[in-house]
Amino acid sequence: SADGGRNLSLDSIPMGLPMSDPTAWATAMNNLGMAPMGMTGQPLLPDFDPALGMMTGIPPINPMMPGLGIVPPPIPPDMPAVKEIIHCKSCTLFPPNPHLPPPATRERPPGCKTVFVGGLPENGTEQIIMEVFEQCGEVIAIRKSKKNFCHIRFAEEFMVDKALYLSGYRIRLGSSTDKKDTGRLHVDFAQARDDLYEWECKQRMLAREERHRRRLAEERFRPPSPPPVVHYSDHECSVVAEKLKDDTKFSEAIQTLLTWIERGEVNRRTANNFYSMIQSANSHIRRLVNEKAAHEKEMEEAKEKFKLALSGILVQFEQIVAVYHSASKQKAWDHFTKAQRKNISVWCKQAEEIRNIHNDELMGIRREEEMEMSDEEIEDPSEMKETEESALVSQVEALKEENDSLRWQLDAYRNEVELLKQEQGKASRDEDTTKEQQMKLLQQALQGMQKHLLKVQEEYKKREAELEKVKEDKLKVETLLENLKEQESSTSRVCACSQEKECPVEKTLNNSPVKSEREVLLVGIISTFLHVHPFGASIEYICSYLQRLDSKICTAEVEVLMTRLQNTFRQELSGVGASLEKRWKFCGFDGLKMT
Repeated sequence: SADGGRNLSLDSIPMGLPMSDPTAWATAMNNLGMAPMGMTGQPLLPDFDPALGMMTGIPPINPMMPGLGIVPPPIPPDMPAVKEIIHCKSCTLFPPNPHLPPPATRERPPGCKTVFVGGLPENGTEQIIMEVFEQCGEVIAIRKSKKNFCHIRFAEEFMVDKALYLSGYRIRLGSSTDKKDTGRLHVDFAQARDDLYEWECKQRMLAREERHRRRLAEERFRPPSPPPVVHYSDHECSVVAEKLKDDTKFSEAIQTLLTWIERGEVNRRTANNFYSMIQSANSHIRRLVNEKAAHEKEMEEAKEKFKLALSGILVQFEQIVAVYHSASKQKAWDHFTKAQRKNISVWCKQAEEIRNIHNDELMGIRREEEMEMSDEEIEDPSEMKETEESALVSQVEALKEENDSLRWQLDAYRNEVELLKQEQGKASRDEDTTKEQQMKLLQQALQGMQKHLLKVQEEYKKREAELEKVKEDKLKVETLLENLKEQESSTSRVCACSQEKECPVEKTLNNSPVKSEREVLLVGIISTFLHVHPFGASIEYICSYLQRLDSKICTAEVEVLMTRLQNTFRQELSGVGASLEKRWKFCGFDGLKMT
């Protein structure tokens, strides 16, 4: 094929062959981009230029390619290589027709060093095959078959590409024209287990080298191990104690202290030293708390600055949107062109969207600060009052505890102030300034505590007033329940009297709209129910209450009974439009006057 034509080098193996046509041999080697060599190794053309190989479309061979085993890129199809006649000692190779397509080859196996050669003459021997193909490189083995083909294994992979160059050549043994002495060579890649095994071994070796190289790089960039912790001694203990008081060296010192304690260095002799170091570590907590408070203060200040800046940006957005809206009014809008109107409307929409985004962000920040509590579902009045009462009681107790703690803190501050006053008389003048500052700070703290205490007392009084109101409401509800119970007992007494006076009651029942004792009981229960509901109730609400007492009661029966007693019950319409509703009210007191 054309691929192998560039790599064929015939100067590596000297041939003792007769050169019947030295010009043709020089032309073939020139096509390969190599200096034409004679039988004795002397150049046939002393002034040969390797760049002349480009005239036939074949670049000169890179001498580094064979050693690396690199297959060069394919030759463009529009630049075919010119093959010439090759004369050997026992045979002659004639090139194929240049107008025919190049012979087909299979896919190259990995690490291929073996080729398949078909189309050999029947009278061809291993010596003739060696004579032809040893020009391509060192031949390790030839496996010849009885059916005019063989397998040739080379020493290197690049030699296979040189052998493929001979594919398509017609071979003739000597000058004979007998059919058994002629043939057409077909050279192709062959798949051999030895080649694959050597290639896999080479890949494994490269992988090992890469792993070793990567391991060396990792060890080079690995951070050094930390230095070992020194053993305990009085001198080292004093050094660590000094480091514990220094903020920059505290982490190193605390790690050393931890290691010493875990090693078991604490005993009766060193217990005091370790206690002093632990005390120094404890005092560092106060510094950490102060540092955290300073950072929190900075964060709050940054939040406030951000909020102010965001509100300022929103104000400017509102002003810009107001400008767009005023420009969209008819007084100014009529004077703009269509393109200007379109741009103004687009700008207005963009400004409104950006303003809404910033406004939502600001509202989210405010919601997080306010921490609004979600509204609970509406419960029954009695349960609501009980929960409110328990909540108020718990709040009052919490306020009492807070009040007591504030009083104790106030007493503690007063004691500290008194101690500072006593020490102020004994201390020197240099310490007066610092103590005055401490006094001022304590006085400010006392004033703040007193204000907070006054606020807590006011809240406590308010909660007590609310608690008294809740108790009064509870008493009113209990009195209403007692009245209802008395009314129910009176109705039951009336029913008992009606049973004793059978004859008169039967006559009155025959004449009255109430026709049975059951209806009398229903009238009494409905009256007490509606008396509790002065604004009236719907027939469904009344029946749901009655069905708790007796599940056999139906709505139609109750409605007929109440319509018959017009002086006791009255139906009214309430609401407007879709919310129109019929409500029954108790009017027995007014009906008693009328009857």
